[in-house]
Amino acid sequence: MWYTKTAAEVLNDFHVDPRSGLSSEEAGARLEKHGENKLKDKPRKSLAALFFAQLKDLLIYVLLGAAVITLLIGEYTDAVIILSVVFLNAVIGVIQEHKAEKAIEALQRMAAPKSLVRRDGEVKEIESGKVVPGDIVVLDAGRYIPADLRLIESANLQIEESALTGESIPSDKDARATFNEAKMSAGDQSNMAFMSTLVTNGRGEGVAVGTGMATEIGKIAEVLEEDRTDLTPLQQKLAGLGKMLGYIAVAICAAIIMIAFFQKRNLIEMLLTAISLAVAAIPEGLPAIVAIVLALGVTKMSRIHAIVKRLPAVETLGSVSIICSDKTGTLTQNKMTVQHVYTYRHLENVPADGTATADKKNERELIKSFVLCSDATFENGEGTGDPTEIALVVLGEKYHMPRKKLETEHERVAEKPFDSDRKLMSTLNREGSGYRVHTKGAIDNLLKAATHALVDNTPVPLTKEIRADYLRTAEEMSQRTLRVLGAAYKDTDRILSPAEMESGLTVIGLAGMIDPPRFEVKGAIAEAKRAGITPVMITGDHRDTAAAIAMELGIAESPEQSISGNEIDSLSNVAFSDRIHNYRVFARVSPEHKVQIVKAFQSRGHIVSMTGDGVNDAPSLKTADIGVAMGITGTDVSKGASDMILTDDNFATIVRAVEEGRNIYNNIRKTIIFLLACNLGEIVTVLASVVFFWPVPLLPTQILWINLITDTFPAIALGVDPGGKEIMKKPPRAPKESFFAGGAGFRAVLGGTLIGVLTLSAFFLGLNEHGYGPGSKDIPTGLLIYAETMAFVVLAVSQLFYALAMRNATQSIFQVGFFTNIYLTGAIVLGMALQFAVISIPFLSDAFHVHMLSPRDWVIVVLLALVPLAVSELIKFFIRRGKDRNGAG
Repeated sequence: MWYTKTAAEVLNDFHVDPRSGLSSEEAGARLEKHGENKLKDKPRKSLAALFFAQLKDLLIYVLLGAAVITLLIGEYTDAVIILSVVFLNAVIGVIQEHKAEKAIEALQRMAAPKSLVRRDGEVKEIESGKVVPGDIVVLDAGRYIPADLRLIESANLQIEESALTGESIPSDKDARATFNEAKMSAGDQSNMAFMSTLVTNGRGEGVAVGTGMATEIGKIAEVLEEDRTDLTPLQQKLAGLGKMLGYIAVAICAAIIMIAFFQKRNLIEMLLTAISLAVAAIPEGLPAIVAIVLALGVTKMSRIHAIVKRLPAVETLGSVSIICSDKTGTLTQNKMTVQHVYTYRHLENVPADGTATADKKNERELIKSFVLCSDATFENGEGTGDPTEIALVVLGEKYHMPRKKLETEHERVAEKPFDSDRKLMSTLNREGSGYRVHTKGAIDNLLKAATHALVDNTPVPLTKEIRADYLRTAEEMSQRTLRVLGAAYKDTDRILSPAEMESGLTVIGLAGMIDPPRFEVKGAIAEAKRAGITPVMITGDHRDTAAAIAMELGIAESPEQSISGNEIDSLSNVAFSDRIHNYRVFARVSPEHKVQIVKAFQSRGHIVSMTGDGVNDAPSLKTADIGVAMGITGTDVSKGASDMILTDDNFATIVRAVEEGRNIYNNIRKTIIFLLACNLGEIVTVLASVVFFWPVPLLPTQILWINLITDTFPAIALGVDPGGKEIMKKPPRAPKESFFAGGAGFRAVLGGTLIGVLTLSAFFLGLNEHGYGPGSKDIPTGLLIYAETMAFVVLAVSQLFYALAMRNATQSIFQVGFFTNIYLTGAIVLGMALQFAVISIPFLSDAFHVHMLSPRDWVIVVLLALVPLAVSELIKFFIRRGKDRNGAG
């Protein structure tokens, strides 16, 4: 019961000094002893359970039924082939599910929350899973608590503990409190902080007293199990498509049996034909192939610094039409540097390198206030904390006022944390025998709280002239794309409450700092615009600063395209939505404004991506269609609310992610259309032969071979097609757009019909070569096998070649390039080799009822197989010619 002990007793129990924390060696030893700070994962399904789960599918039931029938009628070879296909399909499913689990685990590791701990005398950021009992954990607003902590220091600390207690109102924490009760609820333990709860205000430090399953939340986790799988919209569409094809297959089977009955055919033979048609109607490999494409796509996106947390985000990315981006760190380098400090009527240039001396006392007081009113650290050339605050601490280092030295001389005794509405932060530090409030923040808000100004080292009343001078200077700095912060102070002889700090202040001066734009952002913005995407800047900075940077980057064309938070407040929601397209820059905005901006764009039919990094950004990230959290500066809350995390906090990564998302969806669509075209060719072949009372050219085992083996490899290769840059020259895809939009349905029907007709043609050629026709009676068995072999090979090879036509809807394969997708080239070569093996290796040819073809026959089947590709190329030629004429006209 750690809450009954004082902080000193707990520190003694864990043998840790709060000023230096654990050593790296001791932390490593404790990690080995106690294990990683993680909750126990739910038990994984066994391989057997995974295997049998793959058998719960309509198609599998159809195939198993076919196997039973073939066994009953003595076709043992066919039964073995069908059961082998079922087994192979299940094994592939198990392998893919296992790979998907591994990929998700890897992504979860990349997105793991971070914690600040004091080790070896320094504050370090580590993965929360590496926190060990005895670690000194540093807390600030926006971070999740990584372990159960006995607090040893707290300043206005509030923690939202609904994850543990169900109470949504944040709890006030006091490190000095101790309790004597033998049993006390977690919500009443004000000197404790618990794993998975959230710091909403203030700061503090605590010693880790419980990690992993030894935490309060770990005890709850032991009695809970969660096993739920959410289907993405795409997967739901595919499931619906599969069901529809399954029902169509069953209906066609029933129709064929009826036709056979009236045609007085052999019912057992026609039952096998009906099964072959059912097999032809359903693309067996589609679910597995789509899962593979999504998994490979998400893994590829992680390599370009975009971690996709939810698979629907991949689909939605292709439809994004508005990217709302933070300025600092996303559009800029997030390396703030103070360039100027200004005290009344005196501007001082800060050297870029080296050190300097503040000659005037006003300047020394300004820098001192900036450094003391900061939570950042800067040691050994590395900073932790907010980039703006790091820049101010670095300013102190340059002017021989290091933060450690100042904090030792002027101990902090109270504070009022930064708030996005006030845009101010205040600390109360010892000053001689009394105390001094140091406040920094937006100069306009600072002037509202001030009554005096420091002029020539003397506080004087804040006149309209002095106020105007500061505002004019801030305006001039903002127009030069500098970010402006003001500082003020107030002396007092007692410890003030936070409510008393920010009144009656004395303004000292300003600092102008710059965060230069990222080098690659300008090109990314231009690319986004070409793709029909509108980039929008949202920032808490001054309007002039934001507009100047936006114009430099190409986001805005004029200052009139900017609007401030105050101006947004003056408009009704309807009026703001009506005018939303007029603006590209939203400055001085609060988190509530961000939600309003997202909803305004959505009301105009846009799919909106929103970036964020703070606790207060969570609502806008949730509201946006794609919430994008910053991986470096982002809080755990923003990462938890997001759909995607940028590990480099870079705007260009968002644009690359959109491109990759478009390409992934495009590839899935190519795969679907390709497989449906192939299966339609099989349906046309079988159904036409039944309806016209011809021999059926294809056996169920042959169709299974083509669907599961010959089709699968090209389909997967299409799924990883690199695509072309033209994908970012098209407007965003409509979210509800069908798989068959843009002529894709026509291509599937045309390709499938051609493949079916050519397969029948090969069958007829095989019969006619020996004087028989499709309607002939008593066709010799050897001749029938020869004709079936011709049809079998044409069907397989034409589908392989047709995969080339699917790579691009308008560009010729010669423009796209035969070897730009080496996987597809390899899949076609492999498919041809497998097809040759089936008809040339005796035991395989006997099993599939085929035999070897002559060189002349191979020439015929290859020429026939090339026809669908040639027709597709011809259609593309006329499409391009029509576009050229329209463009010229």
